[in-house]
Amino acid sequence: MKLAELLPASALEPGFDQIEIIGLTLDSRKVKPGWVFAALPGVAVHGSKFATQAAAAGAAAIVSDVPIEGLGIPVIQASDAPALFATMAAAYYPAQPANIVAITGTNGKSSTVEFVRQIWTAAGIDGASLGTLGVARGNSSEVTGYTTPDAAALHRSLDELARDGVTHLAMEASSHGLKQRRMEAVKVTLAAFTNLTQDHLDYHPDFEDYFASKARLFLNFMEPGAPAIINTDSEWGERMAALARERGLEVLTMGWRGEDLQICEITPRAASQDVVFRWKGDETRLNIPLVGEFQILNALAAAAITLTGGIKPAIVFDTLAQLGGVPGRLDKVGETAAGAPVLVDYAHTPDGLDKLLRAARPHTKGWVIVVFGCGGDRDPDKRAKMGAIAQKLADIAIITDDNPRSEDPDLIRAAIKSGCPDGIEIADRREAINHGVGLLREGDCLLVAGKGHETGQTIAGVVHPFDDRAVSRDALDALEVRHV
Repeated sequence: MKLAELLPASALEPGFDQIEIIGLTLDSRKVKPGWVFAALPGVAVHGSKFATQAAAAGAAAIVSDVPIEGLGIPVIQASDAPALFATMAAAYYPAQPANIVAITGTNGKSSTVEFVRQIWTAAGIDGASLGTLGVARGNSSEVTGYTTPDAAALHRSLDELARDGVTHLAMEASSHGLKQRRMEAVKVTLAAFTNLTQDHLDYHPDFEDYFASKARLFLNFMEPGAPAIINTDSEWGERMAALARERGLEVLTMGWRGEDLQICEITPRAASQDVVFRWKGDETRLNIPLVGEFQILNALAAAAITLTGGIKPAIVFDTLAQLGGVPGRLDKVGETAAGAPVLVDYAHTPDGLDKLLRAARPHTKGWVIVVFGCGGDRDPDKRAKMGAIAQKLADIAIITDDNPRSEDPDLIRAAIKSGCPDGIEIADRREAINHGVGLLREGDCLLVAGKGHETGQTIAGVVHPFDDRAVSRDALDALEVRHV
């Protein structure tokens, strides 16, 4: 493909239009002859620092927001270079599924996109999901490593899925991905908002910036008249609904205060919940095999999305009654001989931990025990808050390391303990999980929170193999008890 096919003529100097392009990347280490390298702002270093390396590797052109000289190859400079690069990626990988649902919010994105995919599958639709858990289709999945992949990887995935026959895609839209323009040129046909709570304030200067990044999904990607599903149980949801209406979108609200899908009652059972809700005024009663009120909200968001997308209510509601779980989201990995369960969950924010602990309480006759920590190089303000939540809602809190990254893990745990003075501090995460399993009695429940589906632990810049699910199963095996 010629460079002129990826860019408007006004962006190119004479003679550059016929340069052959055979790939695009933001990673200078992956540059090959004929590739476009995007030298964009990074977390710690600007990509322009690697422009010489990219040129030496054979880059045919460079896209950047800063001037780069002396390389002997075209440098396309633009004030919004990330958006320009994304549109180039979309031109290079032009195919997209005809129906793209994008879901944004602090919590619930991964579960909701997976539940949407399950409903589509039940309806006989060739659908896929894309997000934190990777790309899932049918019984297969591929790990991507990011909630919203970089622009080149994202458009390549969209192109591959569409060419392989996928007509429906449910994808997560993270605030990072939206603010960094990774999703530019994605043809979103329906957007949804779950919630907004404290997270990523190490990246966003304040909640208003965080909200504005989420709002870009509704203001910049949707055509007037397109449907938007919004949980209005919070002020943020009400504000998002108002913005979407101003944009001319067809807004449908859901939640306890929803006008289109309204939750009326949730009754916890041993491993499920009885739910009463109204869709467009018609009442439905279901038993949904999920634990935790927040998972019911995610499941019903998926219901609202697919109902709005034309799936028959009978198919949607029948699927809700047999939904499969999501890896690392209240994921039961086993139980003791006395029946005390061990569940792994991704909860890593104050709101997420609060909802997790509250979700477990109605299903637990004995102690609720939680093992958790906080990540390094992330919002430090949430550490004491999460400690206080564990102090208040758990019977036993075990404070351990999460992903310390470049920070001193002792200081992270100390910050957590300032809010959780009764917490048991065990630095080694494996030992902490083993201790938690060893405390279990009949009627108790152990929650291992923070990492969910992750298979590595980042310490001082090194990623060590670590899977909370596998470690929990090992701990159960050591007690000669059963796991799933």
